[in-house]
Amino acid sequence: MPYRAVLAMILFSLAASAPASDRAKVRKPRLGVRATPVFSFTPANVFVTAQLTGGDDVEEFYCPALVWDWDDGGRSAHQPDCPPFQAGTPLERRFSAQHAYVRPGVYNVRVHMLRASRSLAVASATVTVRGMGGAGGQ
Repeated sequence: MPYRAVLAMILFSLAASAPASDRAKVRKPRLGVRATPVFSFTPANVFVTAQLTGGDDVEEFYCPALVWDWDDGGRSAHQPDCPPFQAGTPLERRFSAQHAYVRPGVYNVRVHMLRASRSLAVASATVTVRGMGGAGGQ
């Protein structure tokens, strides 16, 4: 058997016996958040979109729970009811929520992505809300 063929067989055998984590590195998606509008006057209705970008469609990010922390004392949660994961199932990559701010302030809106009460990712966006009462308005 030629030298290259033997070498190829050895390399193939080593790759096949390596753990799955060594054979194919899983790229995790990144969580980003966008708020619209980022500047408003009271009362302000803000629409926030969280989006997973890049990465592979892995079970870890399938059907996550989301907790939205509005930074004004309010929180809201979304707990989906999804069928069991099957390989090849595409991830839901866009999530949205809406919140009304009634007081002026600078708010750091955070979304926590969870799976089985374990944090997968956290992302945030800043929203500025001014009062309607003239210059400065606060």
